[in-house]
Amino acid sequence: MNPRLLLALTPLLFTSMAFAVDCENASDQATMNQCAAQQHAAADKELNALYQQITSRLKSNPDGKKQLVGAQRAWVAFRDAECRFSASGVEGGSVYPLIYGNCTTELTKARVQTFKQYLKCQEGDLSCPVPGV
Repeated sequence: MNPRLLLALTPLLFTSMAFAVDCENASDQATMNQCAAQQHAAADKELNALYQQITSRLKSNPDGKKQLVGAQRAWVAFRDAECRFSASGVEGGSVYPLIYGNCTTELTKARVQTFKQYLKCQEGDLSCPVPGV
């Protein structure tokens, strides 16, 4: 993660605990940035829960689990690099956390959908890397 982004988001993380924010009616940049950070945190939480479910199903397949770990690390690196590029036009500006955060949220939501598909695999489906239950 970009150190400047981390520094920019840190106050937002603590501010969100102090009071509820009306993200539906956000009208200033700081609030929009905070809402973007909250949306990303929610998507990331869902992704992590699904990841844990998948690793649990792969407990008897150490090679598959190792491949999943490698794929996830590569995916995180791709997501972060893609979103840095996507937001590069506004780097250093107050809107950067919003643009970057929206990008990471959307890519994370797409990964969530992929993980959900993996968890729907039927027993015996050889095209699916995650065993069904």
